[in-house]
Amino acid sequence: MKSDRIPVAGLDPAGIETLLESRGIESRYGRRLLYWVYRKKIKSFGEIKDIPARVIKSITENFDTGLSSPLASERSADGSEKYLFTTTGALLHETVWLPDEKRRTVCISVQSGCRMGCRFCATGQAGWGGNLTAGEIVNQVISLPHSFTHVVFMGMGEPGDNIEEVIKAANILTAEWGLAAGSSKVTVSTVGVTPSVKRLLDETECNITLSMHSPFPDERLGVIPAEAMWPFTETLRVMKEAGNRGKRRFTIAYVMIEGKNDSDQHLEELKKLLSGTGIRVNILPYHPLGEDSERSSSDAEMIRFKHLLVTAGISASVRRSRGTDIAAGCGMMAGRKGKPDTPAEAPETAGI
Repeated sequence: MKSDRIPVAGLDPAGIETLLESRGIESRYGRRLLYWVYRKKIKSFGEIKDIPARVIKSITENFDTGLSSPLASERSADGSEKYLFTTTGALLHETVWLPDEKRRTVCISVQSGCRMGCRFCATGQAGWGGNLTAGEIVNQVISLPHSFTHVVFMGMGEPGDNIEEVIKAANILTAEWGLAAGSSKVTVSTVGVTPSVKRLLDETECNITLSMHSPFPDERLGVIPAEAMWPFTETLRVMKEAGNRGKRRFTIAYVMIEGKNDSDQHLEELKKLLSGTGIRVNILPYHPLGEDSERSSSDAEMIRFKHLLVTAGISASVRRSRGTDIAAGCGMMAGRKGKPDTPAEAPETAGI
């Protein structure tokens, strides 16, 4: 049953202070409250040690932490873990934790389902649920039983289609009063909703990844319908012209499909588009869905592609698949509730 209490997760200092005052509680407790929720990951306000009991009583009557534990989890043979969350409105969404030596990345969702309709992505095929709030987005980082070094908005949903909440969440993740991850450790991935990319550039300092698929617009349109409304060339132009490139990293995510987008013509067009821009390329393997007969380019072909980009002066890397045995790889998350291998007990978090 939905509570009338206001969730603290998702608020910034100005927001919590205004709400406290409106309920007769001194605003000076606002930042301490955010600290206990965002940094200490409290389950209840009774755990707070430095706010008077009478104030805690009022806070408890009017507010909720906004944090919730995962419903279920699955562990991959490679050590990565996928978690299933839900909201008070029953919106299922998935989160992946990816440990890799000293790097511990959390891949978070911004929607339950997706409206972009990308042909190679399981999320959109699972149906549309709705947008997640900033609190529900950051909860995926806070409420995991793991620490983190990096956060990537690369889970379920299109960040550009929920940009208001994504910007709020990104600022909570990076701000000193929030999780203090630092903007260089947070990456937002998008199909290229150009107005939203402009807002990310203006209102955050996070890294931005553009999912391209093909450097030829007509080919891209056949796989990423958003190309019709927001041509990737326009988004790429905005990224190239951004005046704050020194503060953030721009990347092209390039999922390689055998015989589809791995030809020398594709390679030459990528070189033409990216030469001298400082924008790097992440080459990713393709994960077929259902009865899809297409398959990923070979490891050797992806390495060749990368080598030729690098020799042309374009920074590039090949990203290995993680968590494919638990459907946690790129484009595989669908938010379907399955039987967990390991129940998740308590709240606590990339480049992919």
